[in-house]
Amino acid sequence: MPKKTENLDLYDELEEVVSEDGKKVKRRGIFLLPNLLTTTSLFSGFFAIISSIEGNFIYAGMAIFASQIFDGLDGRVARLAKAESKFGAQYDSLCDVISFGLAPSLCIFLWGLDSLGSIGWVSSFLFVAAAALRLARFNANLGTENTFFKGLPSPVAAGSIAYYVWAMSAAGIQDEMVSYSLSIFSMCFMVFVSILMVVNVPYYSFKEIEMKRRVPFFSILMVVFIFALISVDPPLVLVSCALLYILSGPIIWVVKYLRK
Repeated sequence: MPKKTENLDLYDELEEVVSEDGKKVKRRGIFLLPNLLTTTSLFSGFFAIISSIEGNFIYAGMAIFASQIFDGLDGRVARLAKAESKFGAQYDSLCDVISFGLAPSLCIFLWGLDSLGSIGWVSSFLFVAAAALRLARFNANLGTENTFFKGLPSPVAAGSIAYYVWAMSAAGIQDEMVSYSLSIFSMCFMVFVSILMVVNVPYYSFKEIEMKRRVPFFSILMVVFIFALISVDPPLVLVSCALLYILSGPIIWVVKYLRK
């Protein structure tokens, strides 16, 4: 019986089974464009971490906002280009743990929770763990969360924390200006958001919005209005939108519960 040789290649080309025209075929390599967008999202999250360490919380908030944009684009580009893959889904979630788990928790900790001692960093770790669990559950249920997500999506959770710190820093509230009561409130807010990520509260996914379909001319006016509104006061408008979305989940759950 021939002896099986050990693979000593320094590099193995990725190979996975994909579905094409209803048939299962093997393809080598990865799709460039969607994974490039995912990498850009990861870079933005890493830049947010560096900015937080340096005390530039406004830049950190902007970086997490940029990361959200690229994270939203990679999946849609993959679907439009028919470039979806298991590798892309796993890579996206691993990058999201950094951009939407570690980056916002470190941002708010260095902004105002470090003065709370161990309870501050434990609550920050809780957010990271909740984000990781949320992403792991999403991967395990891949393809089943269509109209509604189960639990608050980690990008929105990260945005609510980052925009909150961004708004506070823009108002000049940071370092010694952060009072003890404000630190306690910020910690409770982060813990609340962390819990919403892991419970089965339904959140609308917006996946039913089809980019390739024709829409009324009025729709583009709405897009222009949204951009104009954000430009007035970016952190305040963004954190307000994030809070409205966060509250929409419990409201939808209550309505569904009462209709049972």
